[in-house]
Amino acid sequence: MKEISDIRYEYIKDTKKIVIKIGTGVITDNAGYLDNKQIKGLAEQVIELKRRNFNVTVVSSGAIGCGMGELGLQKRPGTLPELQAVASIGQSKLISTYDSFFKSHGYHAAQILFTREDFENRKRYLNTCNTIHTLFRMNAIPVVNENDTISTDEIAFGDNDELSALVTNLIDADLLVILSSVDGLYDKQPEGESRAHVIPVVEHITHKTKQMAYNSKTLRGVGGMRTKLEAASIVTNAGEKVIIANGRHENVLLKIFQYEDIGTLFLPKNEKLTSRKRWIGYSKKSKGVVFVDEGACSALSKKGKSLLASGIVSIEGGFEKGDIVSICKGENDGVFARGLTNYSSEEIEKIKGCRASSIHKILGYKSYDEVIHRDNLVLI
Repeated sequence: MKEISDIRYEYIKDTKKIVIKIGTGVITDNAGYLDNKQIKGLAEQVIELKRRNFNVTVVSSGAIGCGMGELGLQKRPGTLPELQAVASIGQSKLISTYDSFFKSHGYHAAQILFTREDFENRKRYLNTCNTIHTLFRMNAIPVVNENDTISTDEIAFGDNDELSALVTNLIDADLLVILSSVDGLYDKQPEGESRAHVIPVVEHITHKTKQMAYNSKTLRGVGGMRTKLEAASIVTNAGEKVIIANGRHENVLLKIFQYEDIGTLFLPKNEKLTSRKRWIGYSKKSKGVVFVDEGACSALSKKGKSLLASGIVSIEGGFEKGDIVSICKGENDGVFARGLTNYSSEEIEKIKGCRASSIHKILGYKSYDEVIHRDNLVLI
């Protein structure tokens, strides 16, 4: 069996683009204030990676935690307006802190604030991708955060874990590093006298893996291991690697690129998704659900086929042609695919279960043989 260091070398050695997600608990102290010493250490490691010709994007939580510290709040606000107000106070402090440490080494912090709509709109999605790649050619380091002040989704996402995965897919990064307050994915609940061990390598993220998501969220962060595993699943399904490690370990980033046994490495699926399929599969919200029979499920998941009307049993929700829909085998089963539909929910209701040759007779026209073409379908 290969040594852990050999596995890490094999999967990390060709890395060029990195997304580094930094959690609230990594960069704030117990009182909620920014830990300048901690940020300085991470900033210096990011700069060192830039000097080694890595393209680095930082996704940093901490705006709400920082705002709480600035206001002297001991408890996370409970209402949306309060959360957004506290975030607006904290964000300026957060980005200025990164910028001051980067500037001391001749670099700039380039602030990018996202809302969910930036990922949903294909044009804005591509424009943002181009902006980040342009910043890579400058003495600048993109520092990304959810636009907490106007976005309601950040409260539901949990500690920017999903955002970091979406950014990884956006720029086709080779590796996502999630820096947290825990050492990695534990084999059991780390508490009391029971010794828990960090799992060094996870080959596949399964339902069983997700059951190991022991709660580890901090008072000022809203994420936990479950959201990190969901983020890791998005990235590895797209064909890239993820490492979850303790951001408070000395020189954690440099040790990762020395292939040391630190944190948990999640291995990618063999097939890399194209940028467009990453957008279809994970960036744009589903507008409805299409339920298919066993034969269609097998054709899609095992044979690489398109979805035909004959395999559709029922639908849920209202959607238009060109919307993204989720695909399930049954009402009690999870989503196994997503795709861009060629027909509206109203049209599919009429042609479900029918052969493609019958579509024109039923609708009076036939735009496509396929309800969802394979090129516009992603298995998740």
